Amino acid sequence: MASQQSIRKALGAIKDSTKVGLAKVNSTYKELDIAVVKATNHVECPPKEKHVRMIFLATSSSRPRADVAYCIHALARRIAKTHNWTVALKSMMVIHRTLREGDPTFREELINYGRNRGHILNLSNFKDDSSPQAWDYSAWVRTYALFLEERLECFRVLKYDVESERPTVSASC
Repeated sequence: MASQQSIRKALGAIKDSTKVGLAKVNSTYKELDIAVVKATNHVECPPKEKHVRMIFLATSSSRPRADVAYCIHALARRIAKTHNWTVALKSMMVIHRTLREGDPTFREELINYGRNRGHILNLSNFKDDSSPQAWDYSAWVRTYALFLEERLECFRVLKYDVESERPTVSASC
């Protein structure tokens, strides 16, 4: 079992490095494609801050809407093609952070993308059956995706962000 896990991790690393190499050669959005792949790689740790910041920069209001739409497309492609819980979870973490900390144009374009091409966070059938733990993580990935979908739907219908009025934590603890 352990050797199968290490083989899967090695294959994931090879896939990631191949995608980075292809982005360097074939993409007009090289830096963004590389940042998306590196932020959502197969390594079981949070996305690196420098890659998330690059995505924030690409989705800012100072950039053309086409750049924002391309970033959403790159994340959607990453989510749609993966069967790995780590990649799916990290992709959603990037989306969630960009919704919370990024420019509002990202949220608007994400809603438009959902209207035109379908919801990228519809992961109701997602499963990673590589191990018993991965099966459990898959359930969590589906639940997290549902939360993000509901959050977007709430904003689309009510024009209200459910996380905009987060309570402040008192420093007197």
